[in-house]
Amino acid sequence: MQVPSAPVGHSGDSMYSELQLPYFDDLSKQSNHPPPAFGSLPDSELPHKYQDKDIPVIDWPPNSRLMHEITISTNDKPKLLSQLTSLLSEIGLNIQEAHAFSTIDNYSLDVFVVDNWAPKTSAHLKPHAICPVTEQDQIGISLVSNLINVPADLIDVWEIDAQQLIYEKQIANGSSGDLYKGTFCSQDVAIKVLRGEHINNKIHSEFAQEVIIMRKVRHKNVVKFIGACTRPPSLCIITEFMSGGSMYDFLHKQQGSLNIRSLLRVAIDVSKGMHCLHQNNIVHRDLKSANLLMDENGVAKVADFGVARVQDQSGVMTAETGTYRWMAPEVIEHKPYNHKADVFSFGIVLWELLTGKLPYEHLSPLQAAVGVIQQGLRPPIPSHSHPKLAELLDRCWQQDPSLRPEFSEILELLQQLDRMVADERQDKRKKKVS
Repeated sequence: MQVPSAPVGHSGDSMYSELQLPYFDDLSKQSNHPPPAFGSLPDSELPHKYQDKDIPVIDWPPNSRLMHEITISTNDKPKLLSQLTSLLSEIGLNIQEAHAFSTIDNYSLDVFVVDNWAPKTSAHLKPHAICPVTEQDQIGISLVSNLINVPADLIDVWEIDAQQLIYEKQIANGSSGDLYKGTFCSQDVAIKVLRGEHINNKIHSEFAQEVIIMRKVRHKNVVKFIGACTRPPSLCIITEFMSGGSMYDFLHKQQGSLNIRSLLRVAIDVSKGMHCLHQNNIVHRDLKSANLLMDENGVAKVADFGVARVQDQSGVMTAETGTYRWMAPEVIEHKPYNHKADVFSFGIVLWELLTGKLPYEHLSPLQAAVGVIQQGLRPPIPSHSHPKLAELLDRCWQQDPSLRPEFSEILELLQQLDRMVADERQDKRKKKVS
């Protein structure tokens, strides 16, 4: 049996390298890749022939973190790793390391090292649990309840070997890089590659900042970060592939339009993602429909953190960045700004969803920017708009940032409006029947 390993994280010099041969000496001879961690298995769960061997004991430093190891075995299938990472993220676990194995007879073994598992709940873990994934498949999850301590300053576990990436086709290009659809560990991924001839100190710094920010955020409405190649000459960021494309393409290139229920669903998704970013003190700084991507189920996710920044303790920034048609006036004027600049941009996005048009379509980007700061120019709200939605738009793009709502309030208002629209539709149906 051939078992090709596809680790996401450590190479052979990882903290587990001393434990590889005792557990997988037969398999390791067949593969150049390291096996999964299994560092927390108690002696009773070791293969019988190794129980009498001396296993090195690692003395972790006092500033280490408490971690758990989750082992999942099931039938192999496309996008399995993506589905499993989504499952663990949605229940609140932070994945620090992942290892995926598959066999030639279509079985899969996935090992995750996670944190954010409340210690008080660890004692109640059962050795095995069954978690149904689809109606046809079930995944057996072995939860190892022994806590293992991982040093907080360990080598970056998200580093990916560029040779494990398979490029399929280019789907977009930019001034300094290209975006490809590809595969990694048998799952579809998007690969954002920096072109070597354009890499300077500024671009390299933005690349590093983007990796740091994407590692920090795990949310179902933020495009999922899978890993990165940070060692020249291969500089790229790998994320989940969003087969639905961008909201901009849907609205402006396919000339699509959204009814009120679809609009609210997208707006609620985006609000959840942005609320998560702001809770983590991250300002996106380039929120627009082109940076909202859709998955195969129509779920909207916030993407592209190339100019995003972590807000410092002062809570203000001054650099002009973003796209003029969506940019807050204080950003255009190089005035100090904070996370409320994203709220202004969200107001423009809401208008896009409502109208299916390009903001200030009869003006150049620079003319639009001048109109916003000198004349208080805003896109015209259609007369047929729901009054509550029109009111929210007006609040989001207030000139004074302090008058704009937080995303927590925006989310609550949108959910209330969604329920109100559903009730109104139901009342209309009742009237037709009667």
